[in-house]
Amino acid sequence: MLDEEKGVYSIGTVAELISEHPETLRVWEKNDLIRPDRANYQRKYSNNDLLRLKFIKYLMDQKGLNIAGVKQLTSMYACWYKRNCKGGAMKNSTVMVNESKPCWKLEKTYCLVASDKSELCNSCEMYKNCSDCNGCRS
Repeated sequence: MLDEEKGVYSIGTVAELISEHPETLRVWEKNDLIRPDRANYQRKYSNNDLLRLKFIKYLMDQKGLNIAGVKQLTSMYACWYKRNCKGGAMKNSTVMVNESKPCWKLEKTYCLVASDKSELCNSCEMYKNCSDCNGCRS
């Protein structure tokens, strides 16, 4: 099974794939929009990093956000840095979605509805079992 979080792409490869300069990716990393793995001092981007970068690019190019705006918006995505995010759902699915919040992982889908973080933490199995969750259960 493919680990979507395993860093496999170099910065040059990723920059070419998303049509951005490698320095732009470094700036985005410096501003904590993206957190690639490091291997021997080299950045290694995962498949999910690539999806995150495409979403960042979409927010900047299509929605007109700057780095601060993207950082503010992505901070509202509970799964932005979490492993095993399943992605969102379509508008007409049986689960409730937030149509004003496009999913970063799956194009043309939307995040599932959660009224606020505390409710999400108390009800979501991912957060109940998450060892990386800082502050959620405190």
